[in-house]
Amino acid sequence: MESFTPLTAALGGALIGLAAAVLWLGNGRIAGISGIFGQLLPPAQTVVWRVVFLVALIAATFAAAQLFPALGVGGETPARLVEAPAAWGVPTPVWLAIAGLLTGLGTKIGNGCTSGHGVCGLARLSLRSLVAVLVFFGVAVITVTVTGVV
Repeated sequence: MESFTPLTAALGGALIGLAAAVLWLGNGRIAGISGIFGQLLPPAQTVVWRVVFLVALIAATFAAAQLFPALGVGGETPARLVEAPAAWGVPTPVWLAIAGLLTGLGTKIGNGCTSGHGVCGLARLSLRSLVAVLVFFGVAVITVTVTGVV
């Protein structure tokens, strides 16, 4: 892992934790992106805060990418989307669409995503979240091993 940057990793983790704590303390909600996004369609009674949260999430990511193009990458090359393994013969847009659908399916089956279980659930000492995170990491290791994409 040649691009390991502990300072930016710690700063990013602290910001994620702060955002989760602010949402929990200010709104009584868990910062699980799949749950926040999943309640937009069909619209839940509380749509406004969900839209504000998601727009802020995307805007902050875009702003960070523009202000610090090499942040977390370990060099001067800006971050970019991963490409599909050439040996598999699947175009990258199709690869990304399949990955997104499988991620959505997994969050539905697991009743949450990495942010909900890994950040908020573990912080609340939830056994269900611990099991979910262990499964997430196990599947990630298997996926990287099989595809060779890091």
